Amino acid sequence: MDSLKHDWLTEGLIDYEYKKYVLLAYLKDVSRRFNQSELYPFMSDLVFHYRNLIKVRESKKLMYDSFPETLTKADFNKLRLTYDKIVNDDEVMGQIEQIIAFAIPKMKDMLEEGKELFEFVEENIELEPVGLSPIYADEGYLFINQDSSSDVSIYRYQMTFFEHAEEKYRSMTTEFLMNEIRDISKTFENIKVNLTRQFTELPNPATYLAISKLKFPLNETVLPVAKRMLVRQIS
Repeated sequence: MDSLKHDWLTEGLIDYEYKKYVLLAYLKDVSRRFNQSELYPFMSDLVFHYRNLIKVRESKKLMYDSFPETLTKADFNKLRLTYDKIVNDDEVMGQIEQIIAFAIPKMKDMLEEGKELFEFVEENIELEPVGLSPIYADEGYLFINQDSSSDVSIYRYQMTFFEHAEEKYRSMTTEFLMNEIRDISKTFENIKVNLTRQFTELPNPATYLAISKLKFPLNETVLPVAKRMLVRQIS
């Protein structure tokens, strides 16, 4: 069980022992992923559930609007109907409060484990520009090289902006383009030049190289950590 349903707290049988079993099985799988140095999407999924539990606990009752706006309208309607029944049932609410009291510290401990892994990976990744950096850096290329190998994974990135409440956020989308083999005649600078010839819509692209000193899972760990580092660099 690598993920929990968004409404795991109220879905199906609302029983403390049962929900405890479900949660511990989920956290066991997340821990296994972390032990394999796999961060995402398991870390972000864990953050999602932890924040939801905090919101529910602080509100003292289950409110459908305590869940993120990414849920569909149908999900909201389903949750609202479920919660309307739950908040008026003292016995069920007692079970819910027990589950939340058990789950929050367990999830917090697992988040600390994930944070330690993230920081370890980040400490072993160096991010540097390839060639001269243009003023416009919201779109360009990201190269990833691991463990001094000759393989180079090439991504095209684009910064995106979105607003939530009164805050603005920056995030990054990436598109995998190709793998290249680096050698004496094909340096990172040469690869960049070849990209400008192949993709003429970016004649002077911002290009960054993320070098991981150690070998980690590429899609689950190195890429998302490198993206976070690049967002900070550009910002």
